[in-house]
Amino acid sequence: MSNEILGLVLLGGLLTGIFLGFPIAFTLIVLSIVFGLIGFGDTVFYLMVFQTIGLMKEETLAAVPLFIFMGHVMEQAGLMERLFRSFRLILAPLKGSLYLGVLLTATIFATATGIIGASVTVMGMMAAPAMMRAGYDPKLSAGTIAAGGTLGILIPPSVMLVVMGPIVGVSIIKLFAAAFLPGLILAALYISYTLVRSHLNPALGPPLPRDEWATSYGQVLWEFLTGIVPLAVVIFAALGSILFGLATPTEAAAMGAAGAVVLMIAYGRFSLDKIRDACMNTLETSSLVLFLAVASNIYGAVFTRLGTSSMLANWLIGLDLAPTALLVVLMMIIFVLGWPLEWPAIIFIFLPIFLPVVESMQVNLLWFSTLVAVNLQTAFLSPPVAMAAYYLKAVAPKWELAWIYRGMVDFMLLQLVGLLIVFFFPQVALWLPELLFG
Repeated sequence: MSNEILGLVLLGGLLTGIFLGFPIAFTLIVLSIVFGLIGFGDTVFYLMVFQTIGLMKEETLAAVPLFIFMGHVMEQAGLMERLFRSFRLILAPLKGSLYLGVLLTATIFATATGIIGASVTVMGMMAAPAMMRAGYDPKLSAGTIAAGGTLGILIPPSVMLVVMGPIVGVSIIKLFAAAFLPGLILAALYISYTLVRSHLNPALGPPLPRDEWATSYGQVLWEFLTGIVPLAVVIFAALGSILFGLATPTEAAAMGAAGAVVLMIAYGRFSLDKIRDACMNTLETSSLVLFLAVASNIYGAVFTRLGTSSMLANWLIGLDLAPTALLVVLMMIIFVLGWPLEWPAIIFIFLPIFLPVVESMQVNLLWFSTLVAVNLQTAFLSPPVAMAAYYLKAVAPKWELAWIYRGMVDFMLLQLVGLLIVFFFPQVALWLPELLFG
């Protein structure tokens, strides 16, 4: 058996292991060692060491735990709950106000954390009970929470974008700028959809009871100034300093984490227990992401050394498809891979395979990276493997999983609309980087 065919068997072994329920990171490492030994002997161990050291020397990865810590501190400080409470009070008279409050909160909080699980879980814990009490449609409610929570994977500072930049060979700062407008467009699509449906059928999202409205304009102003503005200032300071070239992503992440701690103190929520919990959650999440990144990197190196990646790339190029058609094929492959695989596995294993194909088409890599990011977010909302559904089901057990899936399908279709917008109008992704960096 040639090494190229051995690599295909390696790929089949990975997919089989994942569908059987084995942990992805350990599956990647074990398969890499076994097939590496078969393909090119004990060189696989040297390859593992060099790949691990090379990845860990990537300075921009230091931003990953800092951004994660920033999000967990805000979660421990109850800033997301305070933000949602402010929007709920301000928007109470509107039809579909809770949908709007959830999506606005999720959009703002997405700029503070790039972790889907935390956003969907916290949003579900605080918004689901309020939606049930107000008589909101469970399907639309579940879809709104799940879709809002997944914005964290796309809207900067996304951990996924921090990891993707060095792999694709594009600037993380430019990638942040490229993903910003598509993220806002998706949030606008979600908001428009929920408000239109609530207006056409008020039973789906009635206004909140009169006793939950603000008692005066002064109360509305106070909620805005104390519940929304401080968090927005910290986020703008962190994200704005990156986009305007005032700080590197790692420096901005450190500043954002410090700002989150300051807000925690200002709101009277600071305690050593909360800081310890935030640190432990950060350690757990960062370890998961980075260990999976290392395992994926090792797997990708073995896969490439076996020659299978070159074989697949040459096969795709040899299809003699038009560049647009070939790009559609790549997007479909990534979408399907997003069902069983975590995003680090797709970025570290499959993007290096696709890059020669993309470069042969002379496609703008910044635009392609943005397409991949939007595509992977779409996969998180695609039943039956959509992880956001399971996060939400865990904190809202009264909602049937079938209801959650049904609600997510509508937003998945909106995601596809957003993906098509970025696909057919590349300037949606390229306008802001060109404006800021030329």
